[in-house]
Amino acid sequence: MSLVIQLENVSKSYRLGTIGGGTLRADFARWVAKLQGKTDPNLQIGQEHHARLMGQEFWALQDVNFEVKEGEILGIIGRNGAGKSTLLKILSRVTAPTKGEVRVKGRIASLLEVGTGFHPELTGRENIFLNGAILGMSKSEIRKKFDEIVAFSGVEEFIDTPVKRYSSGMFVRLAFAVAAHLEPEILIVDEVLAVGDAEFQKKCLGKMKDVATEGRTILFVSHNIEAIRRLCTRGIWLQGGTVHMDEDIGLVSEAYSNSMADQAPTVLRNRTLGLTLFDIRLCNRDGQPCSVFCPGDDLMIEISYDAETPISLPFFAIVVQSLKGSCFAANMLLDGHQPEVLQGKGRIGCLFRSLPLMPQNYRVQLAVRAKNGQDLIIDYQDVAFFAVSANLSDYGYQGKFMSLASEATAVVVPYEWHLPDGGIKPVALNRTTATFSNFIF
Repeated sequence: MSLVIQLENVSKSYRLGTIGGGTLRADFARWVAKLQGKTDPNLQIGQEHHARLMGQEFWALQDVNFEVKEGEILGIIGRNGAGKSTLLKILSRVTAPTKGEVRVKGRIASLLEVGTGFHPELTGRENIFLNGAILGMSKSEIRKKFDEIVAFSGVEEFIDTPVKRYSSGMFVRLAFAVAAHLEPEILIVDEVLAVGDAEFQKKCLGKMKDVATEGRTILFVSHNIEAIRRLCTRGIWLQGGTVHMDEDIGLVSEAYSNSMADQAPTVLRNRTLGLTLFDIRLCNRDGQPCSVFCPGDDLMIEISYDAETPISLPFFAIVVQSLKGSCFAANMLLDGHQPEVLQGKGRIGCLFRSLPLMPQNYRVQLAVRAKNGQDLIIDYQDVAFFAVSANLSDYGYQGKFMSLASEATAVVVPYEWHLPDGGIKPVALNRTTATFSNFIF
């Protein structure tokens, strides 16, 4: 297979600075605080460190080197600020590298953020033809794909409506449909897919698999490690603007998950709505912060919030995942127990009783959706990590191959074998072990 992407010593720098506060009052308050040697009053929680860096040069990427072959499906992972989006913008020619050389062979279709490449005043129909023209396609080629694009996006009823009136979910559905169906040689997809609902995300992943089987190249960025594992064959882990690891996706995702145990982000924001989530903690049954649990222990997840403007009927979702995928979740979309409104400062918590988990490492993901149940206020992100520690014999296991337990499914429930000789062999947690005395089946 021929190379379609080559990066040699690619670096990108930005000059940190300030922008206007939006009002004369805010700018005046900033000026007075600076004269008094105080922190900028316009800063949000956690931004004090960035204020000290104003005027300095910031390197978003440093000496990045890798190659991508034709037909390869590459997953790119890393924490917020690792340089993922900057890398994709360079590959999409949205911005140029400060240093280094980038070689790309073939047409690129990029889905980097909601609205990229779409003109808000044009209708959905007009934007389809505009994007096709940008990719170098003729009108006849676009017409052949038009009905398929519209059907996939599910916005038939609004195809002749200016896209500025679309919801974020409608916007991204049409944008992805255009990017995937206009037959680019290289498809670049950022975390923007998370704006869509779960059914559409599933369609997108299926479509990307189809695109890959046709021999086209895909670069996929996501915080959903399980989606990365299912779709991609190779992974690149970016850390601090550099390539920390470039290996098989299974090795990269496992190493990344293990390394994140003590590095979960403490602050999540939606700046548009003025919502900040912070001080996200895992606690045991006694309310004490904890990162190592026993099977059968209670797990409390506590979240502090600061809502500058009222947010009515938000849907919180918390997912506990192992390296192999989701184990269990609490989702207000399903149980209907969302708060009436988030306003000002407060706390919200979720208690999982009697953890039914194997001794492995786990991560907690958090998301918040708007009251329509589709638009994401806070995208799914890893917010905490914990481990379950126990002896396998305490689960009732006594086989010869217990070393395979690390590869076993994470969730464990009691069961029993009914053997041909009429014998019944139950397998359940050893209740005589004091450590697990509160385990309830």
